[in-house]
Amino acid sequence: MKGISIKDAARLCGGVLNTHENENAELGRIIIDSREIEPGDLFAAFKGENTDGHDYIDRAFSMGAACCLVSKIPEGEKRPLIKVENVEKAMELISAGYREKLNIPIIGITGSVGKTSAKEMIAAVLSQRFNILKTDKNLNNTLGVPITISRIDPGHKAAVIEMGISNFGEMSRLANMCRPNIALFTMIGKAHLEFLHDRKGVFKAKTELLQFMPDDGIVIVNGDDDLLRDIKCRQSLIKFGFSENCDVRAENIEKDKNGFTNCRIYYNERRLSVHIPAFGQHMVYAALEGAALGFVLGLSDEEIAEGIASYKTVGRRAAFIDTGKVKLIDDSYNANPDSVNCGIDSLAGLSGRKVCILGDMLELGGDEKKLHFDCGRYAAQMGVELVLTCGELSESTAEGAGAAGVHFDSMEELIKALPAIIHRGDNVLVKASRRQHFEEVSEAIKGL
Repeated sequence: MKGISIKDAARLCGGVLNTHENENAELGRIIIDSREIEPGDLFAAFKGENTDGHDYIDRAFSMGAACCLVSKIPEGEKRPLIKVENVEKAMELISAGYREKLNIPIIGITGSVGKTSAKEMIAAVLSQRFNILKTDKNLNNTLGVPITISRIDPGHKAAVIEMGISNFGEMSRLANMCRPNIALFTMIGKAHLEFLHDRKGVFKAKTELLQFMPDDGIVIVNGDDDLLRDIKCRQSLIKFGFSENCDVRAENIEKDKNGFTNCRIYYNERRLSVHIPAFGQHMVYAALEGAALGFVLGLSDEEIAEGIASYKTVGRRAAFIDTGKVKLIDDSYNANPDSVNCGIDSLAGLSGRKVCILGDMLELGGDEKKLHFDCGRYAAQMGVELVLTCGELSESTAEGAGAAGVHFDSMEELIKALPAIIHRGDNVLVKASRRQHFEEVSEAIKGL
């Protein structure tokens, strides 16, 4: 964190230093995993559900930490410590103070579906001209965002920060740290309804972001989303999507022989043909998001097209795999009703028998069974011949799929049945919330 000393960090978070030794030493990144520490880093001794960072203070210093952020000082400890009441809150305050020193475009990305794809696509496009920092892995919450901000160094010319929430007020905390110049909203869907109640609640929680943006900021939204297209904000507004009201628009959409997409993107008088090397209709939206940021930040058509063509799928987010027996869409990273229906839409565009293997979707509140049922019904309506489910809630998904639905009481039973159920030439979508561990199903299909 260029320009932030140990003494500065203590001042920013209202902490108390146990020693003035080396208080002017400049700090590196904020780190909560002592194994990742590099010389000069600030180790935040965060207490989680299973581990307490205070147990790793010795290791942190042995790895080269310049200072540790703590809520209690171990007896006899003389090395630099900043004592605070709440380590997580202190991390937020320090990162917010560091953000004020930065003079580069900060792009905040939020939405119910497609945040990571948007982040990766935007980074791929902007990297054609700028040295970019982007959110690593799933560091998109109140713990991850301060870590991400602290990694911005003087060589970075822009930062792309994913912002994930599940409750009211969380976006305000994230936005107070990030204070993005540019905000991008992917879509407003049925996610975290246990806490946000309905889509209007999701919209309200996500758009807390706007009040932390400057007046001359830019807001980029999905113009096909019924809530986002009517958004009111004091910043400049750009809409992307397929409909005519969108400023950045995709037309002439075609699939190639690998299931990937070619299309033309329009923005004012600009026209560019792009190849999207990833599977799924939602990736056209990701390409539009990347193009919109490219247009805003002055990239050429060639740079934007090359950036979109360089996109790489991350982990188990709609990874398209030809196993030699079946075409597998491994989307087992996470799930909500909108992302499941989006996966079904993409599956429906393939030739051959279509199979969905679906698990529970979590944090959906009182309507969770109906929402699962509706996904099963939608799959059947879209021509999916077989809907295999596993999980207490997903039994409703199988019921919604009618004659196409088959429910299994355990993961073991489901995996054991796969060799007899999955046929050569099938197209198979695997999707469930992360805690359901449906990556085991994907790996079993790869091994058929």
